Amino acid sequence: MEIICIAWLAGVALIQWAPALPDPLAWAGLVLGGGVGLIYAMLAPPGRGRRPALVLAALLLGAAYTAWRAELRLADALPLALEGQEVEVSGVVASLPQSLEKGVRFVFEVEPDATPASIPVPRRLLLAWYRGWQEDEWYGNPQVHAGERWRFTLRLRRPHGSVNPDGFDFEAWLLEQDLRATGQVRPGKAQRLEVLAPGLGYRIEHWREVIRQRFLEALPDKPYAGVLIALAVGDQRAIPPAQWQMFATTGIAHLVAISGMHITLLAALLGRLVHGLWARFPALVLRWPARQAAVLAGALGAWAYCLLAGWGIPAQRTLYMLAVGALALLLRRELAAGPVLALALGVVLLIDPWAVLAPGFWLSFGAVACLFWALGGRLGAEAGWRAGLRTQWVVTLGLLPAMLILFQQFSLVSPLANALAVPLISFLVTPLALAYALLPLQMLADLAHGLLAWGMVPVEWLARWPGAQWQQARPPLALVLLALPGCLWLLLPRGTPARWLGGLLLVPLVGWTPPRPAPGSARVTLLDVGQGLAVHVATAGHDLVYDAGPAFSAEANSGERILLPYLRAQGVRQLDEFIITHPDQDHAGGAESVFLGLPVARVRASLPASHPVRLMAGAAYQPCAAGQRWVWDGVGFEVLSPRGAVEEGDERKTNAWSCVLRIDAAGQRLLLTADMEAPTEAELVAADPAALAADVVVVPHHGSRTSSTPPFIAATGARWALFPVGYRNRFHHPHPKVWAAWGAAGAERLRTDQGGALRIHMESDGLRVEPWRTVEKRYWRD
Repeated sequence: MEIICIAWLAGVALIQWAPALPDPLAWAGLVLGGGVGLIYAMLAPPGRGRRPALVLAALLLGAAYTAWRAELRLADALPLALEGQEVEVSGVVASLPQSLEKGVRFVFEVEPDATPASIPVPRRLLLAWYRGWQEDEWYGNPQVHAGERWRFTLRLRRPHGSVNPDGFDFEAWLLEQDLRATGQVRPGKAQRLEVLAPGLGYRIEHWREVIRQRFLEALPDKPYAGVLIALAVGDQRAIPPAQWQMFATTGIAHLVAISGMHITLLAALLGRLVHGLWARFPALVLRWPARQAAVLAGALGAWAYCLLAGWGIPAQRTLYMLAVGALALLLRRELAAGPVLALALGVVLLIDPWAVLAPGFWLSFGAVACLFWALGGRLGAEAGWRAGLRTQWVVTLGLLPAMLILFQQFSLVSPLANALAVPLISFLVTPLALAYALLPLQMLADLAHGLLAWGMVPVEWLARWPGAQWQQARPPLALVLLALPGCLWLLLPRGTPARWLGGLLLVPLVGWTPPRPAPGSARVTLLDVGQGLAVHVATAGHDLVYDAGPAFSAEANSGERILLPYLRAQGVRQLDEFIITHPDQDHAGGAESVFLGLPVARVRASLPASHPVRLMAGAAYQPCAAGQRWVWDGVGFEVLSPRGAVEEGDERKTNAWSCVLRIDAAGQRLLLTADMEAPTEAELVAADPAALAADVVVVPHHGSRTSSTPPFIAATGARWALFPVGYRNRFHHPHPKVWAAWGAAGAERLRTDQGGALRIHMESDGLRVEPWRTVEKRYWRD
């Protein structure tokens, strides 16, 4: 059973990580090969290769099944002609509305019968409804709730997200969630049709929202109210980012999600309660044994909790394992732990083959598999706190390779933090949170929050410890696969000969550092941050960041969400130079997060004296001015503009402050131009046109028509023109005339909204520019 389910997993993963789906002929070959293998395994005599045939059949059929499901999902697409157009649809709010800085976001399920056939929109949409001024009219906070039926006028677009090396794949997440378009509600044309639409799923979402609101009203402004909401209804977005960081640093993030431990505990409590009550009535015991009644009650309770908690992958895994175990007990059969876990794995992938794209899938099944491997049949030898510590040690060590490749970090204080937090959260806080969800007594909410706040005090102390977390660059898959046998060997029982040898297989993993450019060469990455600019320049021994991208809201920016994760995955421990070209939000919006997230040796910028980053930098700040030069590892850098440092009270447009940087490496040139406009271009051309000559130009001001004048384009003589622009941005950058002008000059043009991050290799053997959507192809990306 185990090997067959693992083969099924391999077939699913093979398709989900493929650059393209198999064509019809290849798909037919997968089905035919899998079918032949299955028939042979069923008809062949024992011992004649039946097991290998069955494994091969599971692999091929898993791949064929996943490809078929993927084709069906991709077919539910928004036609290109409808992008940006207003369409009227009717449907139901199918998820908890999530608050945004200026509105709400929610999943909307379109009702085909109530939507004109001439509007072929996908079945499930991710919508945002904003408040504010639109078309000279003010719209207040949207009042939309789960389970309501609405008629909306929408502006939709196809799934699109930033694509960066080692970055979060928003398009993959949308595919996994079966959200085949995103859009905005036109508020003046929205009409509520029904307060609560029929259907169990919609009613469950409605109950979840009611419970969430109950917690918010009972615990206003309480710091851990979001954690209690997550434990009760699975809404993790209510947890502030600072708390998530603390939980990640201490390795207890799994406890504030709906984990298998919580579901198992609830099932056990319900089972024990039903068993005690059932055994008191002889008539019931004579009709059905109390033990079987308790098992069924526990399984049903776990199923109800999973529905209330949002049906996440860890919840599904636990439910299916409990269901298999319950069925075995009801049928008076015994099953080993391995087949139960394997069957749960197979069921999860049968229902949702995109589960392999979620980190929670690997962590959930991996943690349970490690516990079965290390403690199976031996947990009874230890009890109490010793068993708890050993459990935490097993999970921490067993998941170390997965944590490094998924998150590039793992907690060194996780065993201790979990030893403190597991009993508190699992045995006290979670039952109290669920009790308050079912029985709204204020004292239950207050007691749950008080216990949680008290228990987080030592966890906060551990999170502040300087050595609480190990961080490193993202290791290659080969080193992760090499480390897995080492972890399994280290987890063998005490007394196993030479257990310490397993640690040798971990050394390459934790000691790996990514390759750097050779001396004299440079690797420049123009990141895909939407409508903004962020560039990373790496030499043999130095790192420079040029701008930090936009601020998306008061709580989120590209520095925190894109730039810092990218830099950490690349193994960057500190920045030798951080250039902030000017204070516009699409360039400096993520600067504070970068400055706080990494040590910075020097900040070179054109910022007013009151700018927060300038104040934080202190003595490390240096005004950006033409003529500044330095050399790192044989790579030259020169600032071309502004001519003279920007002073307080400068009345020029902030775009004129832009710090223009030229990089010379391996006999090639790159020009970074920020938002400079026509007057600055004319000034530079008049001063020294030869200084502007470059092989690669990051086009000024995102391709705005206020820049890229003919004399400037001619002076650069660029072979490549790169446009950092957002997908369907409201400024319509790049301007068609500017796009055409660079093409007419002979430059090859690339844009981040179409190619993702653009990586430029300036090396002795030549110049290469790689669009990341081409380097890392996935079948779901346009």
